[in-house]
Parts: sequence; structure tokens; C-alpha cells
Amino acid sequence: MDATNRISAPLGAGMTRSPLTHALLQAATTMLAAIATLLCVLAISPESSSGVLAVVLCLSLSRSQLDRDRRGRIEAFFVLPAVGLAAAGIGVLLHRFPIVGAVVFTAGMFVSIWLRRFGPMARRIGSLIALPFVTLLTVPYLPPRHPGLVPPFLLPILVALLALFWVNVVHLLAQALRLMKPITLQTAVHIASPAESTLRPIASTRMAIQMALALALAFAISYTVFPHHWAWVVLTAFIVNSGNRGRLDVAHKSVQRVLGAVAGTIGAGLISMHLGLDRHAMVVLMLAAVFLGVWLRPISYGWWALFITVVLALLQDFVGVSAPAMLWSRLEEIVVGAVIGVAVAWFVLPVRSAGILRRRMADALAALATALDRQQPTRAPDAFLAALHAVEQVAPAFRASRHVARYVRKDRPAAWIDVLLACREPAYKLIEQGHAPASVHQALGHARRSMREPETILAALQQLQASLQQAGK
Repeated sequence: MDATNRISAPLGAGMTRSPLTHALLQAATTMLAAIATLLCVLAISPESSSGVLAVVLCLSLSRSQLDRDRRGRIEAFFVLPAVGLAAAGIGVLLHRFPIVGAVVFTAGMFVSIWLRRFGPMARRIGSLIALPFVTLLTVPYLPPRHPGLVPPFLLPILVALLALFWVNVVHLLAQALRLMKPITLQTAVHIASPAESTLRPIASTRMAIQMALALALAFAISYTVFPHHWAWVVLTAFIVNSGNRGRLDVAHKSVQRVLGAVAGTIGAGLISMHLGLDRHAMVVLMLAAVFLGVWLRPISYGWWALFITVVLALLQDFVGVSAPAMLWSRLEEIVVGAVIGVAVAWFVLPVRSAGILRRRMADALAALATALDRQQPTRAPDAFLAALHAVEQVAPAFRASRHVARYVRKDRPAAWIDVLLACREPAYKLIEQGHAPASVHQALGHARRSMREPETILAALQQLQASLQQAGK
């Protein structure tokens, strides 16, 4: 699930807080809000499904970052309760009318990705929609057994508003204590890309179609082959296709996610079989696993897959629908779901990863040109740093491809990424100085034009790097 690109305010000298430290603070604040929401919800309703929804909505809201500005808070106030209510309703459909529930679930996930075409705010709302829906695959709908203080049909709305309240409170407190820097919405220049604009349908629509088809196949196969525990096939197909940045990225991440999910499944199975934890200890262990997954996610999605799979497996044990004997069946379902996800992303309306990379590199160079433009009333490095972060997001797949035979050539995309990222520090210094010589502007213009001709990209970026370093001396 991709959040809108955002950046922390620079801490000085072109450096920001280390990614792991920043992720630790994000994880700590997210979990603090989740625990506060969980305690409030359990005081109102003792149902485990309400507690799970509370934690998931906090995770989703924190990742979407809708609460970071006034407009986002207003939209979250209306969107989050609707998402919680819709998730509960689809949960009922999956329980009572599985085929209808599968159709509605697939349509909802399609919409959450298709919304990306309408800009950053719609992208954030789409990411907010996705995560609560995924909980339906892990925690089955259970009719309320204990009457609470709130009617069942109002409970998802109340849970959503409590999540919004506590996430706001914790984030504002962290900013007041200077533990978190204010976060600004990425407003870098968006330039129409010939590589993407010529796609019909456009990339976001292709990815939405891929997700819908993968989920439809996963539901059909799992209902037929694994009728009693179908959710893991669908869940894995979703995980493999979420955050799709091109077919190479899907193939690379699928390996990480499957390995992480397999390790998490085995770990959860061993815990269930040998530790004999009571319900309270299992809750603590699940919260700890969520924290570790959120914290380590920026390092590798494999860590998120590992810890979230531990959580999901323990959840099913917690509600009494799983057993250690299902361990190997889970692994089989994970592999089936991964194959479905990769096959769809690779062969159905595929999006070329190199095209996405060139688009993001072009955005970074455009942001740098704007930051160095003397005619701009204000020049800041934020947009350029954010665009470089977007390039870094697609880098792992290209770097991993260096280990594949016949892919080690100097003009390959991994080399483009390395050279462009090496421009970060010298470019930051020039932006801070507010002056760049003509040689830098010439090299920058040549680098931007080279995005249309892949054979010239590496040489143009190397020239830009050299000119930036020379000007910064």
C-alpha cells in the first residue's frame, strides 16, 4: 500500500534524520495511538473484531498521513468512518454471501488504486481504504456475542472516530515535543511524461485492473481448492500486487514478501505449538510484532511481511479458526497467491519498471531545475529531496537485477540511480547558496533531455554530477 510521497524538513547541511531513527519514531507514535484507541474500544465493546479494527485503522491513518493538515483532518473525519462501516459490511457479506462479498471486496480494492489518477489527496484516501479491507481476510466476521454500550451498526463509526482522535493527539504531542518534524505535502512539479502519457490505459488504471484480476482469480481458486481457509491465497495475491511500481518491482518484492510470509508463518506456528501463550500474552506479542513490522518496513518490505504474517496467524489462532496443523497448508496457499499476483502483474497490461524509473528521474531533475532557477521567489531543496526519495523507492529491484546474468552493463538503470543519488549533496549545497554557474544549468538541461534517449542517460548524469561537484568546491 503506497502512501503519498512526503518529506521531513531538513535538519541541516543537507542531512535528515536517519531513516531507521525516523521509522522508529513513526512506529512508536503509531503504536501509542493504536494502544490508546484499543483500550477505549475494549471498554465500549469486548469483541475482538472491534479491537482489531481499531488497531488497523490507526495504522492506516498514520500511514496515509491525512491528519497532518486541516483539510486532511476534515476529509479523514468523513472518510474514515465510512471506510470502517464499509469494511464491517463487506465482512458480513463475506461471511453470509461469499461470492457477493468477493465481488464487492474486489471492486473496493480496484477503486482504492484507481483513485490515484486524481492527485495526492485521492491517493491518500485510496491508501486509507485499502488496509481496513485487508483485515477482512484475516479476522473472519463473528456475530456479536456480548452486547456493548453501542449498537453494533454504530460501532465501526465510533471506532474510526476514536482512531482519528488518538492519532491526532499523539502526532500533535510528538511534534510539540520536537520528536517529529512537521511534514509537508510533496508539491513538486509534476511534468507530463511521454512514456506514461502514451499508455492506454494509464499506469494507475492498469495497476487497478491488475489488482482486480489478481483478486478475482485468487477468490475463484481459493473458493474452489481451499474452501475452508481461502483467505491466505487472496491475502498474498493482494500483498504481491500492492504498491506496484512496475513488473520488475513486483517480481522482486514478491520474493521478499513470500520469504517473509513463510518465515512469519513458521514462526507463528512454532509459537502456537510450543509457547502455550494465554490470550493476554498473545495480544502483547501481536502488538510487539506490529511495532517491529512498522519500524523495519523502510529497510525491506520483507520485514513487514514477516511480522505482519506472525500477527495474522496469531489472530486466527486467537479467534479460534486456526491450528498448528494448518501450518503447511498456509505455506501452500501463500505460494499459490504469490504466483497469481506475479503472473497477473507480468502478463496483464504490464507496466515497465524502466519507464517508471525514467519518469521519477525526470521529476527529480525538474525539481532541481526549479530549485536552482534564479527567477523563483523562493528556492528550497524539499521538492528535490522528495523526488530523490521516490527514485530510491524503485532502486532495490534494479540493484537486485545486477545479480542476474546478462543484466550487468554500465548503462543499465541501476547505474543511473547510483549517479543521480550521488548528486544529492552537491546539489543541496548549491540550492542553499542560491547560485549555480552556467555549466550546471547546461549539464542539467542535457540530463533532462537525455530521459528521452536511454543510451545517453548515464553519460549525461555523470556530466551533471561532475559539474555539481566542481561548482560546490
